[in-house]
Amino acid sequence: MGTPKKNDREGDAAGLIVAAGSSRRMGFDKITAPLCGRPLLQWSLAAFEDCPAIAFAVLVCASDRIEEFEALAAPFNKVRRVVAGGRERADSVLNGLVAMNDPAPAIVAVHDAARPLITSGLISLVLEAARRDGSAVAAEPVSDTLHRSDGGENLVATVSRSDLWAMQTPQVAGFAGLVAALESLRRSGTPVTDEISALIAFGKCPRAVSHGDPNFKVTYPRDLELAAAVIARRDRPAEPLPGQA
Repeated sequence: MGTPKKNDREGDAAGLIVAAGSSRRMGFDKITAPLCGRPLLQWSLAAFEDCPAIAFAVLVCASDRIEEFEALAAPFNKVRRVVAGGRERADSVLNGLVAMNDPAPAIVAVHDAARPLITSGLISLVLEAARRDGSAVAAEPVSDTLHRSDGGENLVATVSRSDLWAMQTPQVAGFAGLVAALESLRRSGTPVTDEISALIAFGKCPRAVSHGDPNFKVTYPRDLELAAAVIARRDRPAEPLPGQA
């Protein structure tokens, strides 16, 4: 595990940025890929740094890259520690939660570093919903038509998209409740792909927070181009309406 920074800040909300994936579908390391002048990871770190509701953050990365990621996190005062991830996402999240246990925050926002378009405003929005409803997640209603395959590429059944939501991050919950849910499922051997899955299996009903911000996951090389276009658009001054120039 990495060494704690001296300027730790106590508070009731913390960020947990997970960057321990293998980038298999990308074909190269997407987390440190250049995106509009900085490594992709630093866009997420900057959003948590700029969010007034976040007191501190922990970054999780591959065990053999801690020094590299400590250097990437060095410009961000709120990053308390950089720690090693585990074999699965749930293991990585639990490692990060253990690292922020002294003192533990009341509430934690878990974010996938492969979503560089996160904003401080969206983090605050999901935190507010979690404070109100116990847990919450940035999400969007499923709009595409869905079909189930036979295990290959032959489509055999239509799946109703009614009441379906596509999960994003951050995924926010009370610290103690999230630890309990993840540890319970790990003991039972139940696989989970995200924190919301663990909370639902633990009997919780997280709030889906719909929003208008692009917040997609960078999975394929083309996604880097799309993310760069979104960032460029955000940084561009609003164009005057016709007749108002």
